[in-house]
Amino acid sequence: MVEDLPIIADIGEPAEVVHAERQSPIVLVCEHASNYIPKTLCALGLYDHDLTSHIAWDPGAEPVARILSQLLDATLVLQRYSRLVYDCNRPPDASSAIPTVSELTAIPGNENLSDADRQTRIDEIYDPFHAKISEVLKSKQQLGVRPVVVTVHSFTPTYKGVDRPFELGVLHDQDNRLADEILFAAAGAADYECRRNEPYGPRDGVLHTLNLHCQSAGLLNVMLEIRNDNIADAEGQELWSQRLGGLIEQALGRVQGKMAGEIEAGSYA
Repeated sequence: MVEDLPIIADIGEPAEVVHAERQSPIVLVCEHASNYIPKTLCALGLYDHDLTSHIAWDPGAEPVARILSQLLDATLVLQRYSRLVYDCNRPPDASSAIPTVSELTAIPGNENLSDADRQTRIDEIYDPFHAKISEVLKSKQQLGVRPVVVTVHSFTPTYKGVDRPFELGVLHDQDNRLADEILFAAAGAADYECRRNEPYGPRDGVLHTLNLHCQSAGLLNVMLEIRNDNIADAEGQELWSQRLGGLIEQALGRVQGKMAGEIEAGSYA
């Protein structure tokens, strides 16, 4: 392994911003969009089949996020490196930020990292990725737009031998405003099941991006998890993008309507 060269030497910065100029308040974020391992890290000692599996990324999440960006006229921030290099949905002090084991697979290239090697990944991957999100949110606010952050993920149908017999997870932490309305909008669906804070929730530490950028600022936010066998091909990706786009628009309209009513009544700070 050659960590004396910059990790990002071969493909550059960790964040790709799509449609930065869009006026919609919605900012989409896809932290696990890519399975790319920099050449300097020698595939982290993994086999090709490991790097195409869900341990390296969220399969299907990137195309869904890109389609949603078009449908919602929204800015999108994508992570360009595998979460095995650094999971940008984890804080630097989390052991899972640079996992030594993912599900049941050992990650040799993440074992016995020095503090300096770990800090290099934070400096080159985590910090600039989140700085870019902050920049996008700030640019919206400077235009008088209050951002709404939606993170897009996928999950595997079976994890550590446990089946996950539902299609969509809607995740939130303390701020449940947008999540509640998405769950309400999805409640009548006959062809898929939607669950709150599954397959993960706040207890699992998976809401770092939302907490970091939205909690103290009071920005509406939600994390969406789609079961990845539903978005394994272009047809499924289009179907679920249309479905999620409708849910987001309906939910956001209801939340904004309630907020406007509270402001008019003098009860919203």
